Amino acid sequence: MTKALFVVSAADRWTLRDGAVHPSGYWGEELAVPHKIFTQAGWEITIATPGGKAPTLDRLSMSRTAGRPSKLREVARYLDSIQTELDSPRTLEEIDPDEFDVVFYPGGHGPMEDLAYDPVSGALLTRVLHSGKPLALLCHAPAAAFAAKNQDGSWPFTGYRMTGLSNLEEKFNSFGRKAIWLLEDRLRESGADYVKARLPLRPFIVVDRNLYTGQNPASSERLAARLVNDLTSQPR
Repeated sequence: MTKALFVVSAADRWTLRDGAVHPSGYWGEELAVPHKIFTQAGWEITIATPGGKAPTLDRLSMSRTAGRPSKLREVARYLDSIQTELDSPRTLEEIDPDEFDVVFYPGGHGPMEDLAYDPVSGALLTRVLHSGKPLALLCHAPAAAFAAKNQDGSWPFTGYRMTGLSNLEEKFNSFGRKAIWLLEDRLRESGADYVKARLPLRPFIVVDRNLYTGQNPASSERLAARLVNDLTSQPR
């Protein structure tokens, strides 16, 4: 059985440039849709967070601005069905990534607040990237990559072709204009080969070696389906 690790932000806020605190957490669709697709594929899923803290759902991800009402209801029902898992995640510090076949990071602004600076998550990302096992980062989750370091202090993701929420998509939110830093800018500055879809808010994924990235919430299904397809086709 394929074992998947979901590393989820434990943050419930995002601190902005003016010091204001915006309520945040994980984005509902970005956790629910891949979790459901992986479960339907027969995968065993483990959820882990920094400190083992139950993750916070970003309520904005369930608002009318986040998608079609029918889609939001589907996401809400699925999150309710796995609430026990979400309420009792494993502690990230105790996780051995060698126990898993694939590692998946859903987004939301939460990773901008905690995982981007978390040395435990950074070490896990470095180890998985170098292992050759599939590593997937969705939407804002590539922010977690900034905590990763090689032994010589260099950035493991340098030169990797990858995507993540674009500057334009971030600025669609009024509070996004107050960000301390923007993901697209920071990925480029850090040495990633950042790419994005021609049009914003459209599904877009990038695969470079064992690194899988998705640009935005709309990319959740396509990213998860690509992982299932690729792992299913690999000889075991």
